Amino acid sequence: MHELSVSSAIVDTVVRHAAGRRVTAVEVRLGRLRQVVPTSLAFYFELVSRETVCEGARLDQEVVPARLRCSECAHAWEIDMPHFRCPECESADVNVESGEELEVASIEVEEAECTVSR
Repeated sequence: MHELSVSSAIVDTVVRHAAGRRVTAVEVRLGRLRQVVPTSLAFYFELVSRETVCEGARLDQEVVPARLRCSECAHAWEIDMPHFRCPECESADVNVESGEELEVASIEVEEAECTVSR
């Protein structure tokens, strides 16, 4: 159900920036630590975009891996499961470098046709 609120926020953001133009594609960056299921997000995006300028738009998702960096030895690594200890020195003093992203990276819109009167 988390994906429903995320997709609603995406559609709201895109509608604001589309300025009434029909949206054909939306690209989002999702950090792995956000625990968003891509198939569920796509399903809810299609649902909440109905009757908006986003209806029928393609949703492109880039999943950003979770990366940590040890404050003690500066070792950086990707994680699949949250394990917040440095594999090199076992320090628990680590910082998240990536994996918390949740952003609309870009949108594609149709340009209005320009009619010239002669």
